[in-house]
Amino acid sequence: MGIFLQVVLPIISVFIIGYLLQMWKKLDVKPVSAVTIYVFIPFLVFQAFYDENFGGEFSIIVLVNFVLLFAIIAITKLFALINKWERSEESGMILATAFMNSGNYGTPIVLFALGEEAFRYAILFMAVQTIIMNAFGVYYASRGNYEIRYAVYSVFKMPATYAIIVALGLNFTGVNLHSRVVEMVDFMAAVALPLMMIVLGMQLANIKFKQFETGKVALGTAIKLIIMPVIAWVCVMLLPVSDLLGKVLIILAAMPTAATTTMFALEFRSRPDLVSSVTLVTTLLSIVSLSVLLIFLV
Repeated sequence: MGIFLQVVLPIISVFIIGYLLQMWKKLDVKPVSAVTIYVFIPFLVFQAFYDENFGGEFSIIVLVNFVLLFAIIAITKLFALINKWERSEESGMILATAFMNSGNYGTPIVLFALGEEAFRYAILFMAVQTIIMNAFGVYYASRGNYEIRYAVYSVFKMPATYAIIVALGLNFTGVNLHSRVVEMVDFMAAVALPLMMIVLGMQLANIKFKQFETGKVALGTAIKLIIMPVIAWVCVMLLPVSDLLGKVLIILAAMPTAATTTMFALEFRSRPDLVSSVTLVTTLLSIVSLSVLLIFLV
């Protein structure tokens, strides 16, 4: 109960504020989301990569991201083969299971549960996950309707990608920014996290679905909240991972479905009702699943 009250409840409370605001005012979420994605997240990502002392830990973060992605895609494809799903069903399930909400939800959970050093790992994980989601997420949402180059283009139209490139360039060349510039970056980065949390609440309020496919939603929820964190745990056991980083990887793998995948599914008409259903159910059930997980990890 203590973990729930100290870690999960404060974060859920911010989501609820965004949710209630949206239910009350019926705001257009797109401009708010765009400001978050195109202005504040790039500063948050830049801050993390500019200050990072790169070593084996970052390589492990990248590796685990890809292991989780391909493992879940393989599992989902196996279920698609067994159940003879159509391509649109397979794509919708991949969108619903392969991409976690490591940004709006995962980073604050890690910060509240494990502290500032763990939060730094979470930001790096989020940055890698964002690139992966904008490439593979768009591909699976749009395959059959758009060329694969659209997925690649989606990565390079995101400011966070360029923030990473610039930060890495400064980091590796040893160029130090003026203290006032660093203060401005820190100031902008500090806004990103609470704004991301409010936006998630607003996005959840906008989720609507006409058809609830109980069997697929249950399967997608099990894959997302049970199988993915188990895969992350296996990775942590097999790789030379520090205790703190290991906990961060498992927590982030246990996050619910990323709300961004619902937007992909809507834009490309890739079973949006299914993706929305899994997103909402995993987000609600994660209140319990994360509380239980944190009892064992924290």
